Amino acid sequence: MMRKTLFPYLLIAIALTASSSHALQTTKTAAAAPVSIPFELVTRHIVLQVKVNNSRPLSFVLDTGDRVGIIDIDVARELGLKLQGQVRVGGAGSETLPGSIVEDANWALPGLEGFSQPVRLAIPLGRLEARFGHDFDGIIGAEFIKQFVIEIDYAARVIKLHDKDKFTYAGLGEGIPIQLDQQGHPIIEAELTPLGGSPIPGKFVLDIGAGSALALHSPFVSTHQLLNANLKTIRSIGAGGAGGQTVGRVGRVAQLKIGKFTISNPITIFSEDKAGAFSSAALAGNIGQQIANRFKLFLDYDHQRIIFEPAATFDDPFDRAQSGLVLAAEGGDYTIFRITDVLENSPASEVGLQKDDVIIKVNDKPASELTMTKLGELFERAATYSLTIRRGDQTLQVKLTPRKLV
Repeated sequence: MMRKTLFPYLLIAIALTASSSHALQTTKTAAAAPVSIPFELVTRHIVLQVKVNNSRPLSFVLDTGDRVGIIDIDVARELGLKLQGQVRVGGAGSETLPGSIVEDANWALPGLEGFSQPVRLAIPLGRLEARFGHDFDGIIGAEFIKQFVIEIDYAARVIKLHDKDKFTYAGLGEGIPIQLDQQGHPIIEAELTPLGGSPIPGKFVLDIGAGSALALHSPFVSTHQLLNANLKTIRSIGAGGAGGQTVGRVGRVAQLKIGKFTISNPITIFSEDKAGAFSSAALAGNIGQQIANRFKLFLDYDHQRIIFEPAATFDDPFDRAQSGLVLAAEGGDYTIFRITDVLENSPASEVGLQKDDVIIKVNDKPASELTMTKLGELFERAATYSLTIRRGDQTLQVKLTPRKLV
């Protein structure tokens, strides 16, 4: 299953039709640190349990590609939040989403007593739930991150919130300078080497809200002629963000160098977008979770740096198999797994899988016992799976063997 780039940094343009002083409200004073907060890793995204105005537990994604607290507009209405004005939100893809300013609402993180921040925007996030296979109630980003030094430990599935005024680092990592752009996204300088080419310096967003490894913006791809006849690529499927689907090819580059660290042969999206975040010439591209998770990260915005400390998985090769499927999770418990796209000349197309087929069993495990995260993990292994498929009124049996495609 091709990995999805769900939130390659949200670009938020606010057009107010009603005044809102809450939109300018400053964050409250941070609590003392360090505090350890467990997280769930869902399709390579950090999901935290939060409450809004003492609500039921909600699932919010921690995203360096976001700036302010955002809530799904349907959840906001369910909670009776006060909505004012209009906003337009874009990201990867050419679309923008309509939303509203939220007034008099704060989110809080259980386990971090005495801390809360405003929920500033409400936008429709429901369609991302199908790609996520999980409740998707909101997003938190730079406005939260800058209150602490946030240590992200992917292996332990925990973030640690350090007091930014007292934090000192003494590990084996390297502090990489960052600049925060107007949207609060951390920009780093890195060096990319194409296959058979020379190193190219560029500026990249470090975007832990993107499930991919590396995505290159279309102007950068075009300027450096990175898509050429000698580069083996496949069509990018299932990639997109707040702005809808993106267009491009998937292949590899020889390496990406961040400070003293060299990441070899990462799988790379070469964007062909004409609109949206991936069409911006201001940056070379964005570095996503499949590279970020090779490190323990320390997000130290107050000192304009991110510390990269290599994890035990740092040298693991990018050798994941691919099925050629894109899935959406439907139903109240997200266990109806419908195929929404099939890559040509892939394991999925070769066994006759089609759009709108529904996976009802993998080997002997029914869909009710699976998740999108688990299916993604399974279909990245070069093993043979017996799939039971529902196609209209028919029940079919196929054997799917994912393999490396690039």
